[in-house]
Amino acid sequence: MSGTKMLRFLQNLSRRKPLEPEGEVSNFRRCLTTLDLVALGVGSTLGAGVYVLSGEVARTIAGPSIIISFLTAAVASIFAGLCYAEFGARVPKTGSAYLYSYVTVGEIWAFITGWNLLLSYVIGTSSVARAWSGTFDDLIGNVIANSLGKHAAMDLPGFAPYPDFFAAGLIMLLAGILAFGVKESAVVNKVFTAINILVLLFVILSGFVKGDINNWYIDEDTLQRAYENYTLQNETSQCGTGGFFPFGFEGTLAGAATCFYAFVGFDCIATTGEEVQNPQKSIPLGIVASLFICFLAYFGVSAALTLMMPYYLLSVNSPLPVAFTYIGWGLAKYAVAIGSLCALSTSLLGSMFPMPRVLFAMARDGLLFKPLGKMSSRQSPVIATLASGIIAAVMALLFDLKALVDMMSTGTLFAYTLVAICVLILRYQAELSEDSSLGKSEPFTVGSVLCPPSQATPRTSKNVSILTIAIVLIAVILSILISEGIDSLQVLQWWSLLCVSAFVLILIITVLLIWRQPQNTAKAAFMVPLVPWLPTFSTFVNVYLMVQLGSDTWIRYAVWMAVGLIIYFCYGAQHSVQKQRVENSQNRVSF
Repeated sequence: MSGTKMLRFLQNLSRRKPLEPEGEVSNFRRCLTTLDLVALGVGSTLGAGVYVLSGEVARTIAGPSIIISFLTAAVASIFAGLCYAEFGARVPKTGSAYLYSYVTVGEIWAFITGWNLLLSYVIGTSSVARAWSGTFDDLIGNVIANSLGKHAAMDLPGFAPYPDFFAAGLIMLLAGILAFGVKESAVVNKVFTAINILVLLFVILSGFVKGDINNWYIDEDTLQRAYENYTLQNETSQCGTGGFFPFGFEGTLAGAATCFYAFVGFDCIATTGEEVQNPQKSIPLGIVASLFICFLAYFGVSAALTLMMPYYLLSVNSPLPVAFTYIGWGLAKYAVAIGSLCALSTSLLGSMFPMPRVLFAMARDGLLFKPLGKMSSRQSPVIATLASGIIAAVMALLFDLKALVDMMSTGTLFAYTLVAICVLILRYQAELSEDSSLGKSEPFTVGSVLCPPSQATPRTSKNVSILTIAIVLIAVILSILISEGIDSLQVLQWWSLLCVSAFVLILIITVLLIWRQPQNTAKAAFMVPLVPWLPTFSTFVNVYLMVQLGSDTWIRYAVWMAVGLIIYFCYGAQHSVQKQRVENSQNRVSF
């Protein structure tokens, strides 16, 4: 009896939501266009990082080859974006990666994905709000920091130096705009995004007008003289060896890993499935177009920066104002300040926009508390919007968020990984036909993997699921090997090369076995090309970046996940709407 209960329990955890669930009606207002989605994706992705990240990576990691770093990061991001685009076309509903996981791999994984997304959005919103407050405070002479630091200091571990009332108020203001209606929020976002793009165009054109191509080909003698002067004036710092690749090609790849996070944010488009006029067309187009525009902006700004002044003189904290001062255009720093505040505004809106929609989707499915699924008369998830705004505002008000930012990366990368896995599983799902039940009892054989039938069956679908799990495990082992043995690999030690080569070969063989299996013939408005290779590469990139995160981050992440699982098993598993649907269908069959 205990074995039967355990089996039933595991089946409940893996129950999947149908694409068109019985009794579920969308109350959202379909008013967003493709342009609204592109503006939302660009605004969310092209945040203040474009004003800081380019200088930091070029100065300390990649040099002028930062443009190749951004190109590499953009390609890896496009792979993740294409996986989201296919699901956006197949499942045009609110919920993003949470919903994609629910219809593909089951309820428990869907809850974990949704809980990860909430973590990313809450920390992202709070961090951007504090950055907005800090940038504005710099422009007015640090009045806020000096006043609150003197009269309301908080000397507690884990808390901010002072309560940031400005950041908390900003979050609640935007939460109010979002609660008022999605169309009004989209108009505000488009205005700020347009200003940001205009400022970046000014920066890029300035770089090409006042730039010097010789800054990409600095010889070692020039670098040595500059380095001696630089160390006399400032702290000792390595400047590389000059040329286009001053830190070697490994520096370019390290820069690409850092630049990958600059493209995080496009996934907010995937949460708009029930608010877009033509989601099957607009969501894939919006994701791809926004990533392409962001790549052009990052590529252009980093090229302009390294052309305007030598990479070793770039400022890590404020590269653009320093670069404009270097070429004699000091007044341009005010344009940069305006662009930076607009970028922070759109980034804040982009972080806040998807959070209540994921909360709403989880509450509608019964996995989170039911009041969060209430809609306003303006067809907006008002309770979820205000609740998420209050939580983010409290975090921005009180907590030191620097230690939590890496947790945001964990949640995002986990969601990216699961979406890529879901694409693989979905593409190889069994065909729905009258005789499909005959394939359920097929036993596993090596022959069924090497020489599968021409049509997808339950057996071939299970084979792909097993091989996909193997891909994830191999990707984790390979990422750890590369991360821990990077020094040995650089000096070409035979044992490290042998280990990495062996696992790369196993990974390729596993992907080839998946490639041999028959795909489902169902078509969508957009489909990821090069399956299974592209989702596998996206999975490996995401896993590798997760392995790079520190142990402290993983401990905090484990605590967050423990809280989430307690909520799921104590509330979500009992109130699951899909559980009720399954029980109702079983009762009808018994009658």
